[in-house]
Amino acid sequence: MTEMSPGEAFARAYAKEGETAEVTFDFTITDAFQPTKDRPRVTVRNLFKKRPADEGGTRYWAERRPAAGEAESVRESGLRREAAFRFETARSEAHPITAWVQLPPELADDPAELAAFIDFRLLVRLATAENQALAYGLVDHPEVARLPYRGDYVAGLLSACDEIEQTGATPHAMIVNPNDYYHRLVGTGVLEDLARNATMISRTRMVAPGCALVGDFAMGARLLDGGRSVIKVAEPPAGTFAAPGIAVCAEIYEGIALHLPTHFFHVQPAAGQ
Repeated sequence: MTEMSPGEAFARAYAKEGETAEVTFDFTITDAFQPTKDRPRVTVRNLFKKRPADEGGTRYWAERRPAAGEAESVRESGLRREAAFRFETARSEAHPITAWVQLPPELADDPAELAAFIDFRLLVRLATAENQALAYGLVDHPEVARLPYRGDYVAGLLSACDEIEQTGATPHAMIVNPNDYYHRLVGTGVLEDLARNATMISRTRMVAPGCALVGDFAMGARLLDGGRSVIKVAEPPAGTFAAPGIAVCAEIYEGIALHLPTHFFHVQPAAGQ
């Protein structure tokens, strides 16, 4: 028997329960069902290794940059800057990530088309919301260093790669805006150079044009996966839609364990540029 997609499961529930329909899943639906798999694109979640999120929050090990004056007292910190990093623990939680659509009334009596609408529109919007939450979670993290550049965007990216390797790590991946991907990277040879270096690229609007998030995602962070999801008819927050209608919400639960903020850099134009 073929396993039902999330949309098919919701359409079946909606046929029975109408506007009280709610379907829960014991997995994260953006991971298990990817409606864009026929046109592959690296999402932000694809950059991370995963670990289950603990109830009530997850404690994890972390290394941080030394306080002022500490590095000078550590032998060979000038050669191996990571020798002066401080060893600590930190905590993080899986938070809800949600997306919404409104049901066209005609789909109420068309289960196949309703299922397709959920699978190919609601889940795509959920993947976009996931990109936003995970990208912002790193870019806005107070311990992720800003790395300003002047002039050349590519030089800024490569400076971040160099900084990461100067900590003994590898620039495993970067998150860039589509505008920079197509207008500054495509056709320049840079993508081929990065591919030879096995550097993954996720392009998303959730990083501002002219900026990038470059890091050792493989070693420096983990995606905290709540391992549960829900699709349900619900009342949306004010401002979600311009007009009233039947709204359907999809929700997953994720967070980030940032073990090595020292291995991530937010590349951005220098002030006044």
